[in-house]
Amino acid sequence: MTVQVGSPAPNFKAQAYLAQSDQFKEISLEDYKGKWVCLYFYPMDFTFVCPTEIAAFDAEIEKFQKRGCELMTCSCDSHYVHKGWCDANPMLKGLKHPMLADTTKRISMDFGVLLADKGVSLRGTFIIDPEGLIRWVNINDLPVGRNVDEVLRVLDALQSGGLTACNWSPGDANLKP
Repeated sequence: MTVQVGSPAPNFKAQAYLAQSDQFKEISLEDYKGKWVCLYFYPMDFTFVCPTEIAAFDAEIEKFQKRGCELMTCSCDSHYVHKGWCDANPMLKGLKHPMLADTTKRISMDFGVLLADKGVSLRGTFIIDPEGLIRWVNINDLPVGRNVDEVLRVLDALQSGGLTACNWSPGDANLKP
């Protein structure tokens, strides 16, 4: 399956760790039908760049929710490892968005971010619209962290309902064809 902008997002069902309530829950993309979704992948728990990204996304969760967008993250680690990492890392305690466990690596494969030879995912970020279509994709190499403000800017641009120029920012006018 080739994932590209404009195509339906691959459906998935996986166990997730919900740090805020200290619970495990099965989550499906179908659970979010009718909502915007920001799904981002990261390589591995107990690493260096990953917790900085996860904490940065979580710090901005209210901004995503204000835009009607649900946030979730995914790696090939198990939900038990996610829990252990959240318990051990002060940056991740009380995390407010789900951490999907892609132990079969199927979700990572379906979204085109799996590095099969390493058994980890690239840093892929996907914005999915309420109809389940992929509207934006960004994939970073393993050592390069993301910019959450840019993800929010793109979400705003997609939700603006019009054409947005290079370097468009919220509040800027849309282009007139």
